Amino acid sequence: MTEQQAYQVVERFPDFELRRYPAHLVAEVEVDTSFTDAGNAAFRVLVAFIGGRNSTRGAVAMTAPVVQEEASSRIAMTAPVVQRSSEGSQRQVVGFVMPAAFTPDTLPRPSDPRIAIREVPAQTAAARRFTGRWTERGYREQLSRLEDAVAHAGLEIAGPPRFARFDPPWTPWFLRRNEVVLRVVDVRGSGRPSV
Repeated sequence: MTEQQAYQVVERFPDFELRRYPAHLVAEVEVDTSFTDAGNAAFRVLVAFIGGRNSTRGAVAMTAPVVQEEASSRIAMTAPVVQRSSEGSQRQVVGFVMPAAFTPDTLPRPSDPRIAIREVPAQTAAARRFTGRWTERGYREQLSRLEDAVAHAGLEIAGPPRFARFDPPWTPWFLRRNEVVLRVVDVRGSGRPSV
């Protein structure tokens, strides 16, 4: 069974979960393609890395989710097995969350210079789960709902959104687990931010 990224549910809201993610490592690659095609474009590169195209020539177990974000105009990486991008951009960052047993010192180094390893600090995030195909339209609809729900809950968005996919492409669309995730700061009632 595929290892899934660990998190603790802090609070459940009607439209999302507030989660605490521990620090973790992500192997990421930036691709110049549409939101919908980014996963396929990056997948082969990342699978080669975990399949042994690395400093130890050893396999690294596949984990879930695969994450995607729009790439910022500056090449700065953020997120889990993730995809990211900037408005008006066709550049996406797709990443595999690395198994929790690895540290920055024990994770094999990629042989492919397109792959960056990034250590993501512990963070609090709002996550909205949904099923369906991996389309930009579906993602944007879910992101809009999450942003509205986060604002209504009195939370402040603290980072770019990311799209998380948990299932292989042969999984029927109606059974796929997808999530849209937003890093947040909890400022409700305490008088001081809590991340």
